[in-house]
Amino acid sequence: MQSSLGTSKVTVRHLKRDAYLYVRQSTLRQVLEHTESTQRQYALRERAVALGWAGEQIVVIDHDQGQSGASAVDRAGFQRLVAAVGLGQVGIALGLEVSRLARSSADWHHLLEICALTDTLILDEDGIYDPSHYNDRLLLGLKRPDSYCTSCCTYC
Repeated sequence: MQSSLGTSKVTVRHLKRDAYLYVRQSTLRQVLEHTESTQRQYALRERAVALGWAGEQIVVIDHDQGQSGASAVDRAGFQRLVAAVGLGQVGIALGLEVSRLARSSADWHHLLEICALTDTLILDEDGIYDPSHYNDRLLLGLKRPDSYCTSCCTYC
């Protein structure tokens, strides 16, 4: 965990913008049976507070629950996240595992590029990443969707 290193990445500029917490499970069965995962995702809200965001600055997007991350086309929540990042409204995007944000490599790299351009941080259970920094971009690239799933499956 890179918490002490990661906290130095959070600046006043980031804290002036909102923190967006993206919560998603791939299937309705997972939503119903894997409640611990859902609780762990919502608990990331506390991480944002610990980093300096006020409770009212944390936007929770959870209406993509039970939808596959294979494509952003039918995920209004993911599209909302990408739009907010693109508009410079997001200081940090939070997800339990960054791979939950997007399973499609194209969607993932599009989000990373927009985050880098708008100075938006990404947080997962392992730490805080700044996609505009080479080493963080490298780590995020290793966590890319295709490194988890090489073919379409129910987990995507």
